[in-house]
Amino acid sequence: MEMEGMDRDHQALILCVSSKLYSLSNPPDPGEVEVMDEEEPPDPREEGSQTLNQIREREPPDLGEDLDLGEDGFLRNECNSSKRSSNDEVQAYKKGRIVEEEGPLASSNHLCFSSPVAVDCAVPEALVEESVLNIFHSDSCKETQLHALNPQSWLQVERGKLSKLSSHSSSSIESLIKVAEPMVLPLYKPVDYVEVLAQIHEELESGPPNERSNLYLLQFQVFRGLGESKLLQRSLHSAWQRATTVYEELIFGAWLKYEKQGEELISDLLASCGKCSQEFGRLDIATHFPTQTVEIMATCNSNLSSGSATVFFLIGREKIACDRQKISALSIPFHTMLNGCFTESLLEVIDLSENGISPYSMRAVSDFSHTGQLCDLSVDVLLEILIFANKFCCEKLKDACERKLASLVSSRQDAIDLMEYALEENSSVLAVSCLQVFLRELPECLNDELVVKIFSNATKQQRLIMVGRASFSLYSLLCEVAMSIDPRSDVTTCFLEKLVESAMTDRQKQIAYHQLGCVRLLRKEYCEAERLFNAAFAAGHVYSVAGLARVARIKGDKLLSYEKLSTVIASYQPLGWMYQERSLYSDGDSKWEDLDKATELDPTLIYPYMYRAASLMRKDDVKLALAEINRVLGFKLALECLELRFCFYLALEDYKSALCDVQAILTLSPEYRMFEGRVAASQLRTLVREHVEQWTTADCWLQLYDRWSSVDDIGSLSVIYQMLESDAAKGVLYFRQSLLLLRLNCPEAAMRSLQLARQHTTSEHERLVYEGWILYDTGHCEEGLRKAEESISLQRSFEAFFLKAYALADSGPDPSCSATVVSLLEDALKCPSDRLRKGQALNNLGSVYVDCGKLDLAADCYINALKIRHTRAHQGLARVHFLKNDRNAAYEEMTRLIEKARNNASAYEKRSEYCDRDLSKEDLQMVTQLDPLRVYPYRYRAAVLMDSHKEKEAIAELTRAIAFKADLHLLHLRAAFHEHIGDVSSALRDCRAALSLDPNHQEMLELHRRVNSQEP
Repeated sequence: MEMEGMDRDHQALILCVSSKLYSLSNPPDPGEVEVMDEEEPPDPREEGSQTLNQIREREPPDLGEDLDLGEDGFLRNECNSSKRSSNDEVQAYKKGRIVEEEGPLASSNHLCFSSPVAVDCAVPEALVEESVLNIFHSDSCKETQLHALNPQSWLQVERGKLSKLSSHSSSSIESLIKVAEPMVLPLYKPVDYVEVLAQIHEELESGPPNERSNLYLLQFQVFRGLGESKLLQRSLHSAWQRATTVYEELIFGAWLKYEKQGEELISDLLASCGKCSQEFGRLDIATHFPTQTVEIMATCNSNLSSGSATVFFLIGREKIACDRQKISALSIPFHTMLNGCFTESLLEVIDLSENGISPYSMRAVSDFSHTGQLCDLSVDVLLEILIFANKFCCEKLKDACERKLASLVSSRQDAIDLMEYALEENSSVLAVSCLQVFLRELPECLNDELVVKIFSNATKQQRLIMVGRASFSLYSLLCEVAMSIDPRSDVTTCFLEKLVESAMTDRQKQIAYHQLGCVRLLRKEYCEAERLFNAAFAAGHVYSVAGLARVARIKGDKLLSYEKLSTVIASYQPLGWMYQERSLYSDGDSKWEDLDKATELDPTLIYPYMYRAASLMRKDDVKLALAEINRVLGFKLALECLELRFCFYLALEDYKSALCDVQAILTLSPEYRMFEGRVAASQLRTLVREHVEQWTTADCWLQLYDRWSSVDDIGSLSVIYQMLESDAAKGVLYFRQSLLLLRLNCPEAAMRSLQLARQHTTSEHERLVYEGWILYDTGHCEEGLRKAEESISLQRSFEAFFLKAYALADSGPDPSCSATVVSLLEDALKCPSDRLRKGQALNNLGSVYVDCGKLDLAADCYINALKIRHTRAHQGLARVHFLKNDRNAAYEEMTRLIEKARNNASAYEKRSEYCDRDLSKEDLQMVTQLDPLRVYPYRYRAAVLMDSHKEKEAIAELTRAIAFKADLHLLHLRAAFHEHIGDVSSALRDCRAALSLDPNHQEMLELHRRVNSQEP
């Protein structure tokens, strides 16, 4: 579409947006940026009325079979109820727990000022700066739901379970659809993470206990590089639990506390239930250090001394009388001076005026020599005594003094004032007490220059006093916090330099050199960045070649960049990121080939999709461009992909769809900024909204029903965002928003919405329900159940009964609770609620009936749910048909779900269970195309190959998925395959890596013991 042919309003909108994009190449002055930022997103805390219709979408888990390994290494069929292995997921299908399996995945932890939609890729330095900046705040988010497979022998199928753009489009439109380069991640990314995890597990088994915290920290770095947020949290917790020194316990406890920022409400709610968690509370540092005891041995013949029993110490004009023998017992120097061969042993008055101690302090020393205790003294006096004790080697006095000082450290200023003395006087108890104050105040304390100075200027000896041999752990934490604040800052650079100094092992050096190299690259210190990347690469971190290639191109040698990546591809196991990186230094068909290969090897990389989509859009192939970007959004809800699609819709004048995407972006990240952080997403929403017909409240509810029923989660989020601006009950809307965010695997955003629902509630019984869900979703099932009961005692409501049924079903394995759950759901259905919630309750009730073998009652529930448009009930009804031995009806039921659901990868997967092998393969191939993170298809195909005695092909199929997804079941199955063909070492490696993912998985432990016994 040419500019002169556009609708005038559309032309104005495009020019408005383009004018903001132009500022990327011509940065505005600070005043312009300030004006651009004036309009902020709507305040989600705006007061509003509530209704009783709190909405909680919880789908029943799949009713299928589990994949299990028998003692012979083959897969065995155990039962007809599939299970989940992830600790944070729903534990049993039979309990009526509901976990959405349809829907894309998301990560909402993106910097509000960064975005990968760029104006131009022609300026290398700008691109490098942007790409590196983004990485410090971007967490890849992967699927945590683990599917079960129950083949018989090797194979047993899981059961039941637009208008066209003109070729003369203006440059202003063209600027909307360009994509920035992928990011050089400051992460530890070994070529073979399975091998590294296996080595760590082996060292944890056989190594000394004092090395375990360091090993868990390394494990944390591996999981961080894989984007496995749940697993890295568990590694941190293990490092804290296995700490053998107070230094490690303090550092990892502070790290966990830092990671749990914003959870104060949960602590308050637990306290209201009579449960207080002091897991990461303040440590009593002094108790972790042994009390000093010094035995004084005579250095000369004490009979030579003829001094009196009392000695006077002259300080200025005052004489302080002391017991000669008591003072001599304080240290060897005093004993030698007073009872040895020196002149002082003959004197009754000894001048100590030049030793920096006051008469008052000397009297306190004399008292200590009699009692062994220090009375209540001021900090200044204690410091005098500390210096004096250190000077004369009075270890017991020094110990008592620093313990007294440590007990007085109560604020950051206290810690700053005393840390200097602690480091100068080699006082570990005091130093660690000061350190505890700093670490417990992260990240705020890093805004204090004096605190930063302490960490930045600490010498090797001072670090030994402050943190013992845990210096690498300390600076790993400080670097993590500093990079989250400002990766470009001098503070971040300084901390990373200390991390390099503290690195002892090759792996620690790989991590430290690479992270510092990324920051140097961001700061445009290219020579230093190159040196660091080279050091990391030489130490064994192959991924650092990405940084070397970026630097080479900046220096004008694009061919060298290409050759570096080609050498790595030829020398190591090829991975997706290698081809993605090489594509940056090629053009035309070669670039597309590398991007396609990158997607083949690692379909979770989003840059190839975005580049292909933008290229297709520029070629006017609108349909394929949208299909390509929708392909990744179908399984990974990345904000940058939503932003690019928003630009597509904007260029196509599809303002309704553009508004939908920008409102979804604002739901996930209210402060998000688009076009490399130059424009607030809320401003663009305001511009686009003027071109879209406004809905009434009734229209919004109808739209929400339609989109919810069609499993259009992004569309549902957008509608709710719009409804929150009206006078509708905000509590119930935030609650419904939280359900969608959970389905989209955005737990942090979901918790934020739940807390907003609690804030906007208008009644006590509603507030208790929301608090119950907050507690339940953070792992406090019993307390969540208690909140539900409190709410019911105030008023019988749908949500209170639903919550109680949900929590009760998950509180224990007792099958007798099924009757109670049925009763609670029936009570819920008798209470007022909307159709979507009624449909969910009916769906849950059908799931419970299936578990109890009451198939006719279950079918009635599912049919009634479908009558009120609860689309997912097709899956439950298909299960009923299958259990009644009607596979054709089950297949047809799942086909109906596929036709209705916008996100239907799960439906294809379930349908594959109700057809023959050829059709199953077709369905599962479709699943992999729609959502490559779902592991069941890989396992099924591998099992089929193994059943056909194609062992190498079966192992290759699993290896393909393992390369980009750390999954226990994939590793478990591959370990069994390796054992079957007699490859004991590979089987043992996979067992150890799998146990790194779940150390308590019983079947994995059994296989590990069996394989370990076969190792020569």
